[in-house]
Amino acid sequence: MGKSCCQTPEPDLMAHNDPHWRTILWIALVANAAMFLVEIAAGIAADSRALQADALDFFGDAANYAISLGVAGMALAWRARAALIKAATMLGFGLWVIGYAIYGFFGVADPEAQTMGLIGSLALLVNVAVALLLFRYRTGDTNMQSVWICSRNDAIGNLAVLAGALGVFGTGRAWPDLLVASIMAGLAIWGSVEVFGKAREELAYTGRTAPGP
Repeated sequence: MGKSCCQTPEPDLMAHNDPHWRTILWIALVANAAMFLVEIAAGIAADSRALQADALDFFGDAANYAISLGVAGMALAWRARAALIKAATMLGFGLWVIGYAIYGFFGVADPEAQTMGLIGSLALLVNVAVALLLFRYRTGDTNMQSVWICSRNDAIGNLAVLAGALGVFGTGRAWPDLLVASIMAGLAIWGSVEVFGKAREELAYTGRTAPGP
């Protein structure tokens, strides 16, 4: 968090007007929307909480990329407010997944390991590709950092899905799938705290530098 309050908005504004940045966001939006459709269908068919949670994460990320495109080129204060909305979305996703995983522990769950592994591998490839495209923008303002954090957490979550698939296959039990869903929820909550904290700092910075009445 060392680079938040002291940086000026002008370089970030130039970065947000970068056509390359906007193109990457469009690619990320389309890729995440497509993976949401693929993974939600596979998650329901395979009775996998982890895949369904990851699918909802793809949906949330697609919405976040759309928000980022909408505020690109606006003042830092507006981009920080958009980041607060993203942080709230990530927090809501994390809390919902935790509740869904707890429900799975007390209900009947029979996840299919093969589908988990196949779709999890595809999701990992998509998220790693998007994360590599976004890597150069990971130290920008809150809006840029939130996009990077989402992609980073997604790649980590996909590795967890693959580990869960191996666990389901090896044990014949549902608990590895539920454990992975809980880990993904923790990543979402952790990411929301990061984004929320930096957005608050940027809003405080813009308040101090705003012209007087």
